[in-house]
Amino acid sequence: MDFEVTYTPEQEAFRTEVRDWLVDQIPEGLEQPVDPGDLSLEQYEKLRLLGRRLGAKGWLYPTYPTEYGGGGLSVDSVMILEEELDRYGLHLPPYYDSGGRLGGASIYVWGSEEQKQAFLPPIFRGEWRTWQLLSEPNAGSDLAGVQTRAVRDGDEYVINGQKIYIGSLHGCEMMWTIVMTDPDAPRHENLGWLMIPYETEGVTIRPMELLTAGGEGGASPGLKHTVFFENARVPAFNLVGGENNGWKVATTHLELEHGGGGMIRRNKVVDQFLEYCTTTKYNGETLSKDPDIREAMADVFIKNEIVRLFGLRTYWLSHAHKPRSYEGPQTSYTRKITALEVAEEMLRAVGPYAMINDDEWGPLKGLLEHNQRAAVVGLHPGGTTDVQKVIMSRRIGIGRNVKEQAGRLR
Repeated sequence: MDFEVTYTPEQEAFRTEVRDWLVDQIPEGLEQPVDPGDLSLEQYEKLRLLGRRLGAKGWLYPTYPTEYGGGGLSVDSVMILEEELDRYGLHLPPYYDSGGRLGGASIYVWGSEEQKQAFLPPIFRGEWRTWQLLSEPNAGSDLAGVQTRAVRDGDEYVINGQKIYIGSLHGCEMMWTIVMTDPDAPRHENLGWLMIPYETEGVTIRPMELLTAGGEGGASPGLKHTVFFENARVPAFNLVGGENNGWKVATTHLELEHGGGGMIRRNKVVDQFLEYCTTTKYNGETLSKDPDIREAMADVFIKNEIVRLFGLRTYWLSHAHKPRSYEGPQTSYTRKITALEVAEEMLRAVGPYAMINDDEWGPLKGLLEHNQRAAVVGLHPGGTTDVQKVIMSRRIGIGRNVKEQAGRLR
């Protein structure tokens, strides 16, 4: 059975247009480090440049309407864009911008027309990169338990509190967060969803230098930060969704963070591992000649394909605006668990040599070592495996009279 997407002649003509454009527009020397935590400022600026070029074409966030900086493209065209960028090891957006990807959708669904006009074009055109500020010292998976306060004072909100495990290397232009706006209101009805400029007075950002995060395909944020708010003032206009409606707004970005957006790019680590085993010799024979290693290669390939097809299905459902239920968290759960299983298979195949992080001596210049770390870290971001299982059970009606609905994406 062939699960691959097929394209019309018109869509293939668009592919040719994209491919030719990328040849001319991708900055020279855009080779990224194995560990995104080592991304230099120079490389970051090249990625941002590419993002602005894509944004000018409407290709950075291509499914959104043109009046907000998107491209108004169909899901099939977007998949072609992703596939062509994947040839360079890139994706949309080409830099870490989960804050924009999640926050942009939230503003599009819940923001007023004035807020959409103010916030969406800079995000969708690549002028702003955004951070999402969610976790706190006492609130992570239980996001509704955040304690950072935002108190209304005339035309502003005054924010006090702390967020952790935030952002990435090289800063951003805008941040958004969930805050408590009414401590006396019932749970889930006491929150607000705020946009906050990075340079706001009263905001202090400190790197968590001993903590980095791994990720697939160069999407990792690398260095994390702690963000402190001390009487930071933000215009009331920046409250998206209205007073105490922050949890409703959050259902959109949580749907995406919990896998509801899907993915179509391949796991390049797996592809390179398979090539490594078929070309690297040990005692005069390639590693793939060993029956145990050959079995591991087959397992890794099959598991990776299952994850890819789950992601492709969920990507199409979300971008084609089809009904969704458990598919997002199912995709996320499968990706997380499979990534760890695949890392273990690679370690068994290559042995302790896979743990060498060195450009000269490490397999694939240290890529396998980074993947070992990333697979463990990846169990947590975007909702732990246990969180994903809880969401799936609620979506199919286990333990509840009413099935939980997927968050709105449009």
